[in-house]
Amino acid sequence: MARKKIVYQEFGSAPETETPEIVDLPPNQQNIRIQSTRSGRKGKTVTVITGFQHAPATLTKLTKQLKNKCGAGGTLKDGVIEIQGDRRKQLLELLTQQGYKAKISGG
Repeated sequence: MARKKIVYQEFGSAPETETPEIVDLPPNQQNIRIQSTRSGRKGKTVTVITGFQHAPATLTKLTKQLKNKCGAGGTLKDGVIEIQGDRRKQLLELLTQQGYKAKISGG
């Protein structure tokens, strides 16, 4: 059933919005993809890690941990971790040590 989008409402309270429930899966049940890319980054190489099914707080801690281990900068955007530089092999090793099912994808 499609929900109506309210554009303007003069009186009454705003309808309750449903937030999707985030399932925090254990590392061994997640399929993680590690990819190196330069698109949209002015020629700078960035390693992108996708496929996480964690709560935002858990992803923030994991991002900080990976940045420290790699000795590089990085960020967390929309559930995707970006680490500066081409660090696919190093990140693959770090994530498999933590129990994730990770693969290097792309060229």
